[in-house]
Amino acid sequence: MGVCNAIERIVPVERPTAMSASHLPKVAGINASSRSPARAAAPLDHLPAAPGVVIQDRLAGWVSDLTTLHELTERLATTSSLNEALDELLRAGAALAGARRGLVVCEPADGLGPVTTLGLGLGPADLGQLETVPRRVSTYGRLLDGSAGTGGEAVAAADLLGDSALDPRQREVAVRLGYGASYAVPLDAAEPVNAAGPVPADGSPAAGGSLTGDGSLTGGTARSSGVVSGRLGAAVWLYDEPAEPGERQRHLIGLYSRYASAHLARLLELERARTHSATLTGELLPGRLPRVPGVRLAARHRTGRHGGGDWYDALPLPGAALGLAVGSVSGSGPGAVAAMGRLRASLRAYAVMEGEDPVAVLSDLELLLRLTEPARSATALFAYAEPGQSKIVLAGAGHAPPLVVGERRAEFVETTLSAPLGMLTCWEAPSVELWPAAGETVLLYTDGLLRCTGDSTDRAFGRLREAAARVPASARHDPGEVADHVLRSVLPRGWDAPGQQPDGPAHTDDIVLLAARFGTP
Repeated sequence: MGVCNAIERIVPVERPTAMSASHLPKVAGINASSRSPARAAAPLDHLPAAPGVVIQDRLAGWVSDLTTLHELTERLATTSSLNEALDELLRAGAALAGARRGLVVCEPADGLGPVTTLGLGLGPADLGQLETVPRRVSTYGRLLDGSAGTGGEAVAAADLLGDSALDPRQREVAVRLGYGASYAVPLDAAEPVNAAGPVPADGSPAAGGSLTGDGSLTGGTARSSGVVSGRLGAAVWLYDEPAEPGERQRHLIGLYSRYASAHLARLLELERARTHSATLTGELLPGRLPRVPGVRLAARHRTGRHGGGDWYDALPLPGAALGLAVGSVSGSGPGAVAAMGRLRASLRAYAVMEGEDPVAVLSDLELLLRLTEPARSATALFAYAEPGQSKIVLAGAGHAPPLVVGERRAEFVETTLSAPLGMLTCWEAPSVELWPAAGETVLLYTDGLLRCTGDSTDRAFGRLREAAARVPASARHDPGEVADHVLRSVLPRGWDAPGQQPDGPAHTDDIVLLAARFGTP
């Protein structure tokens, strides 16, 4: 039986439902707002509302709550980094709880980190004040440590200053920061919260599943349980005056926090995977750049969200020469990182034996890749530099051309088109000679630098050249400053800082930029 049928059966038929004049139906020739005769009927305000009206009010409230919850979870699902999700959690929770300020502490129970604290309406000094409160008496500390009395449930302190047993330091901080009540909820990512597995990247439930009224997922395909579980942290919202959320608000906050915990668990797992991948990549790349007379080197590397296989190298060669290399292995993740390490090590060996012939170096590398890893391809560029003569001989395999930056020019080196390594049965391409002037910087980079701009290839090349041309004169003497200026000018906000990711959609490409400044000004 449908809801409408139920309402019709509940409403008595022998007596019309009471309604005010403003709700009378409009009928042709009758003004519903006109005054009724004095004998029309006695006021019905003292009569109880009909059951149908009560049901309609309740249904309207449920629909409003579900709509609010859906909008907030949709916004949370668009977050792609841990800090971004924690910030959204704070703001949504404050709207539901009716609070103005709050903080969230991310402190996974497994001890693997990362540990971070974010505030809403609280500056670093305010957060520092809150951290001086003994952990055993603070609401979030009791939740994180599982102290007696919390039981994994929300903790409400409706009147902090009115509590005679309040810790003196906690009272002092509350008075100084001007809050009189708090409401804290744990952030738990346990199996009962999301039995269908972690929330996918787009924030939707598991395949075929849906979000039910109790915050769980039903009807979806079960996924692997490789996501972080257990206590992830706690969120606390602060009230300026003694107050606490009502039962309806608590219910909504509970549903939202459970959904948020599942999303945070997945982002936490991705954050750890990126950290591990970046650590592994860093170990496979040069720990420091060599010092060769007549040239100064600087390198910048950023690991993509999935961890790619981009690399760079600089190694001294016999005869006061220098070998410079950049490259990118197809794919992403640990497999691509491992393949990158093997390819870089092989290129170093070939460079030592026959570095003066870049074509031979890349030909040997291509043969090795085709025999040992036939399912992969790679782009690479190797340059044999003789700083004493200001001469560079280079060859590229499907790689972007170098960019020369100087006082009078910022132009790409004209290289021949060639296929990536592993794409042809026999790779070969002619080499190119380059004669950089004293004080000029040669930039070698990977395709990730172009793709991270979000522009088409032609526009990305144009932005890169324009950024190089606008390097300030005071920065041209340092290859590191040249590289930093180019990154700040070309990439989205956040990519120019080590360990940061751009705002907006996640990017999977690594970025490599190797700068070599030749001669003296």
